[in-house]
Amino acid sequence: MTVEHIDYVILGAGITGLGAGHELRQQGKNPTIFEKRATAGGLLDNFVIDGFRFDRAVHLSFATEPEVREIFDRTPYITHAPEALCWDAGNWLRHPTQNNMHPLPAEEKIALIAGLTEAPQGELNNYEDWLVQQYGRPIAERWPMPYTEKYWTVPANELGTDWIGQRVRRADIREVLQGAFTTEKPNHFYAKEMRYPEQGGYRAFIEPLMVDADIRCNKHAVAIDPVAQIVTFEDGGQVHYSKLISTLPIPEVVEMLPSAPAPIRDKARSLFATAVDLISVGFNKPAVPPALWFYIYDRDIWAARAYAPSLKSPNNVPQGCSSLQFEIYSSPRHPQQHTAEEMKENTLAGLEKMGLATRDDIIVLDHRKLDYGNVVYDVGMEERRDEVLAYIRDVGILSAGRFGEWGYLWSNQSLMSGLAAGRAATV
Repeated sequence: MTVEHIDYVILGAGITGLGAGHELRQQGKNPTIFEKRATAGGLLDNFVIDGFRFDRAVHLSFATEPEVREIFDRTPYITHAPEALCWDAGNWLRHPTQNNMHPLPAEEKIALIAGLTEAPQGELNNYEDWLVQQYGRPIAERWPMPYTEKYWTVPANELGTDWIGQRVRRADIREVLQGAFTTEKPNHFYAKEMRYPEQGGYRAFIEPLMVDADIRCNKHAVAIDPVAQIVTFEDGGQVHYSKLISTLPIPEVVEMLPSAPAPIRDKARSLFATAVDLISVGFNKPAVPPALWFYIYDRDIWAARAYAPSLKSPNNVPQGCSSLQFEIYSSPRHPQQHTAEEMKENTLAGLEKMGLATRDDIIVLDHRKLDYGNVVYDVGMEERRDEVLAYIRDVGILSAGRFGEWGYLWSNQSLMSGLAAGRAATV
């Protein structure tokens, strides 16, 4: 069988692969993107059920990079204030919880604030240490530690701290006191505004990257020979490349490399990510969602987080309707033990418990699973990951994106990673 030659091969048609292809076309090259799924878009793709559009988990843009804005802003968008809520034991608290304790009884607030003033300082060995030193043990144990197990699927003492950045609000005693005794609502989020397309779901932001792109879907790469520079696909097809950009999860890439040494294989297999079961719900009435998105601390409600497609854009639902999507996380460390029907039932019970809707209000109820959600930063992960990435680079593969760099990259960062990979491929 003749092996097709393509100068620039890109694996994965998510935002990173599309960005790499865009950059290469800008330089006059002709890359081809191969995508395992039937459609392009990766995690930023979406689906429609009876007129209800759902993204594949929550996506909102707060990009500041000119290169990203130049692409995203070609699509008409809606601007939102980043205001989220938290459901905690019968209370709706504004996010972040430690800065919005006003609804809690006085004795609870006093105990939590006293713990903050007594927070220990010392060596940071893991995320639990960081939480306790930031908030004091009472606040840490009340909110972020239980939530860590729901969202990251591991206890806080098994996570490192390098991923935190701006993602977790640091404690400020003045903010905590203000939120405990007043109802003032300053914005403590890491972005002042968030943007979402008027039409077509979050995917619409990256559709300009698909124009003129050579994308071949239903092409599942299963082997890479870096010496012969050949990619083999599940259907038996092969392509010969001059340059290869991969946005695939690096543990999968290592499994595709026949000559990868055992220590690298072991380190790659030690890396893991969360999977996400999405429970998407359409309602026959408006105004069910209490916020653009919200966090759920109660353990008996399995979802860690939910967002409102109908608030992101009213065009995501039929007229007079609203919608929510719930995220239930699992991982190799905490495998999913429940069936799709059990997860749907738990979500319905949660909607009733939170006072948001009854079963009679629901006209769409859907389950589907994302195999990859977030890279998990367990203690020591970065060192193991960096060794794996160094090996992948050494065999001539440019690895990019959330799962290609194996990092907690937002969509804007993933696009920047793809643009950088496209530039690097021509050096």
